[in-house]
Amino acid sequence: MNSIETETYKVHFNSKGYEELNRYINKHNFSKIFILVDTNTHEHCLTAFMSQLKANIAMEIIEIDAGEQHKTIETCVGVWNALSDLNADRKSILLNLGGGVVTDLGGFVASTFKRGIKYINIPTSLLAMVDASVGGKTGVDLGTVKNQIGIINSGDIVLIDTSFLDTLPQNQLKSGLAEMLKHGLIKDKAYFETLTDLSKLTLNDLDDLIYESVIIKKNIVTEDPNELGIRKHLNFGHTLGHAIESYFLESEHKEELLHGEAVAVGMVLECYLSAELLNFSKDDLESITKAINMIYKPVIFEDKDYAPIIEFLKFDKKNEHGNINFVLLEAIGQPKIDCLAPNELILEAFQFYNNSINN
Repeated sequence: MNSIETETYKVHFNSKGYEELNRYINKHNFSKIFILVDTNTHEHCLTAFMSQLKANIAMEIIEIDAGEQHKTIETCVGVWNALSDLNADRKSILLNLGGGVVTDLGGFVASTFKRGIKYINIPTSLLAMVDASVGGKTGVDLGTVKNQIGIINSGDIVLIDTSFLDTLPQNQLKSGLAEMLKHGLIKDKAYFETLTDLSKLTLNDLDDLIYESVIIKKNIVTEDPNELGIRKHLNFGHTLGHAIESYFLESEHKEELLHGEAVAVGMVLECYLSAELLNFSKDDLESITKAINMIYKPVIFEDKDYAPIIEFLKFDKKNEHGNINFVLLEAIGQPKIDCLAPNELILEAFQFYNNSINN
């Protein structure tokens, strides 16, 4: 696959990606290479990745615990201390080998250590390949509230090696698929419909679909790098999705949801809001809901869950002047930003979702 070029970095794929990575590392006079992994990628991905590196530079491995609950400032402090203890300087480089937690946190660590060192993302999950590693958003959660601390600062390269997908369990693949479905809903109905017919997809198809998702995100981010306008389109499904994800992460009586599992529910809910507020097609609402429910396990909500989920909405990054701003759909491929929805309608949306999984 051809590389994808942005104004500040390039996205390379598979074998060509390693060629470009080695060329880049050998071109720059780095003092030391640091590779950030979590416990999963240390076990399943690091050996294969190291076998592709051709650099005569000292390397150090820094490991963090896997999981969203470790995407915190405390983990950053541990990585900053490790970098300092291992004599990292401003000519060091950090390679982030992992899923969205590693690429988000690693990018933030690199962007702030000694006021900024270079970094490269090597996403190993589908979610990170199509979303987290692309676009320069870095950061960590504040408690269980998603992505409250961070900056927008891109690494020099994103290297997507789709062979790492072989290490993922099915639920992690589906988590990443949610972001791809979102890309279809905000940009391309045909792309969305292709993704929902999983029985006809091969691994080669998946490579092409990942490429298409990266192109969609890249084009949006290039036009609006600082999320002042259309980059907000990428938050479709995330206003309620993040609130649900945070609530399930915090609640002792709930099983933690993966990011994509929460966003999948968020897309159904926000399609319902779109139908009620923007005259979004009821037929499309029904077909989208059916497609998502066929892919993802049902999420069970109880009456006591709604108030705290709605309370989490106030932390959404799109909010302004006390308003909770949704990205909704006038039609598939036609998002509208800064939409307001009353709590009563949000509760109706949850009722619609509950009915859809019970029918």
